[in-house]
Amino acid sequence: MITQSTSTACKTHTLKMAETDTSSFWDELTSPLNLVLIFFIVYLLYKIIRSQFETIEPVNIPPPMPKLRKDMTVAELKKYDGTNEDGRVLLAVNSIIFDVTAGKRFYGPGGPYSAFAGRDATRGLATGQVAASDNEYDDISDLGADEIASAKEWEDQFREKYHIVGKLLKPGETPTNYDEETDDKKSQ
Repeated sequence: MITQSTSTACKTHTLKMAETDTSSFWDELTSPLNLVLIFFIVYLLYKIIRSQFETIEPVNIPPPMPKLRKDMTVAELKKYDGTNEDGRVLLAVNSIIFDVTAGKRFYGPGGPYSAFAGRDATRGLATGQVAASDNEYDDISDLGADEIASAKEWEDQFREKYHIVGKLLKPGETPTNYDEETDDKKSQ
């Protein structure tokens, strides 16, 4: 008798647990937080499936600008601050002019280093100040050894990343004719 009543009690308890589990599962599923999560998952699945069927239109990438190869004075360099039609951005470090147009978001108008665009950035980079020299030609001989080493490191980084345009001319210095230089190399 005890066995039979125990068995009946277990069955009754099991049925009540099943009803409780079912109702608690439904209650958990329809809780506001879970409904939001389910909606979010369904929305993400919709976006993923929809993106598979969208056609991707080709992006018109402008042709690369022709490489510029010439020496410039400080006045000529100022024209290349990224505000011209072509948007070219040049800057000089240690009297070497680099075309930094590829990094226009940093050096172009509105960029964090836009003060260097179209200028000699040696002093600013060497001293850690985001300001370029407004002088006709900045003689950096007054910089300390650490600052000169810092400017050299910047120059090396620019050499690795950007195209060299030419050299920044001192007052009275004559520019190199790069067209003749390449013609001489072709004939050899």
